[in-house]
Amino acid sequence: MTATEPGRTARAGEPGTGFVPGFTPRRVPELVTELLTDEAGFAALAPAWERLYGRCAAATPFQSHAWLHSWWLSYGRPGRLRLLLVRSGGELLAAAPLMLVRRPLPVLVPLGGPISDYADILLDDADDGPAVRALTTALARAARTALVDFREVRPGAAVERIHGCWSGPRRAVPDSLCLELPAVSMDGLVARLPSNKAQQRVRAKLRKLDSLGVERRAVGPEEVAGALDRLLELHRLQWQGRRVTTEHLQPRFRTHLVRAVGPMVRSGSAVVTEFRIAGEVLAVDLTLLSRGLAGGYLYGAHPDLRAHKADVAVMLLDACTDQVTGRGALSLLRGDEPYKRHWRPEPVTNRRLLLARRPTAPLLTAALCETAARQRGKEVLRWWREHRRC
Repeated sequence: MTATEPGRTARAGEPGTGFVPGFTPRRVPELVTELLTDEAGFAALAPAWERLYGRCAAATPFQSHAWLHSWWLSYGRPGRLRLLLVRSGGELLAAAPLMLVRRPLPVLVPLGGPISDYADILLDDADDGPAVRALTTALARAARTALVDFREVRPGAAVERIHGCWSGPRRAVPDSLCLELPAVSMDGLVARLPSNKAQQRVRAKLRKLDSLGVERRAVGPEEVAGALDRLLELHRLQWQGRRVTTEHLQPRFRTHLVRAVGPMVRSGSAVVTEFRIAGEVLAVDLTLLSRGLAGGYLYGAHPDLRAHKADVAVMLLDACTDQVTGRGALSLLRGDEPYKRHWRPEPVTNRRLLLARRPTAPLLTAALCETAARQRGKEVLRWWREHRRC
């Protein structure tokens, strides 16, 4: 089901158009906004969506059609899809992939959920304002009875332009911390380490990987399903007996990953790498790619690699640096794990952008209060655990 609303193009000769007698202006196609709510329509958008994705420099792999549509098939709920689209002459100029959540508050949230490290809209780089205004108007109309809540917005994201011209109540608060490295070779990363001793340690670890005969190979699109099955099994083994992100072990996550990553490998938005010793696959890595970044998303490594005294983090990072040429950053994605800090990354904090209309301003206040209460609860629990050990 779609709802359309054509925009309006001024005619030559109207006041303020700068009409010059004898000059025929080039007709600019009218902007048309759509609200798309059916799954079949979302699937059919793939070619136009991917063209727009290619014209949006701020886009991350989590805004690709393959990722979002697959996520919807695994995690979406019937009747909740809300895709806001802006077209000109049939071509997409802007898209906001959203879904409606009713509890605990009525909220419009981006597709992708917690398994996506960044959320955003898509906006044509060539747009100088009309598409932004059209999408903002459509979003305000869709938000008459719901709060708009964009979590995990990377600095420089396209949705920041919507937030900047929003006329109603709005807030921007810090969200998750991400760590980023410059898009340089492995030698460049080693050179950034603070001492000769630290650099020598990493080079020794690289030599150790060579001496073990570690071979790496990027798999083709037709091999993705099998490689990801091995990745998830190795991921389960490496976390056995420890706390693990339970969603990574769920069948729906496996289905989403296989369905999304195959097309992403084919389009160059993902690389799946197998690491072998003596012909046996002992690790598999999934790296996601966009114009602005390369990011290691998920890996699985057999515990035997530790027995071989192989440094898995160095091995994965060495492979990831092969993908950074021409990209803005090597993202370590969300999380502040100690092994990431070893490389002296730049801390980059995502933001949470909240948009409301005046009648829905209380929803914005309620969302902020709920978040503050949850954070306070985490701090109390952390305090209790630390003092229980004493």
